[in-house]
Amino acid sequence: MKLYTQLNFGGNCEAAFRFYEQHLGGKIEMIARQNEAPGASPDASDAVMHARMRLGDTILMGNDVPPARFQPMRSAYLFLSVDSTEEAERVYKVLSDGADVFMPLDETFFATRFGMLRDRFGVSWSIAHPKAMG
Repeated sequence: MKLYTQLNFGGNCEAAFRFYEQHLGGKIEMIARQNEAPGASPDASDAVMHARMRLGDTILMGNDVPPARFQPMRSAYLFLSVDSTEEAERVYKVLSDGADVFMPLDETFFATRFGMLRDRFGVSWSIAHPKAMG
């Protein structure tokens, strides 16, 4: 059994995945559009039906939903653990552009850097460089 995260977007799934690929080091493995599906009607849109990205040791999936049905993430966060304080600062800066910042990036008792935000695509993130525990 495997558990994957699938994100819904309001029409900008491909833009979000391209952004994450460029700035987080992900690798898009697939983008399939509604109008590419077998037997798709002639009026099918080019909205993303299924996107798949390898991000670190994780698979992230996504798709577009009708913009009127889309809502930004509220009660769940993608927790991104990075290998250095510098990488936490870089990633936080990139993701915070146009974002709703919930917690500015700072040192905590459990991390050299930790911050929380909802990016411009509506995805909520916790970014951390954990301190060594022991």
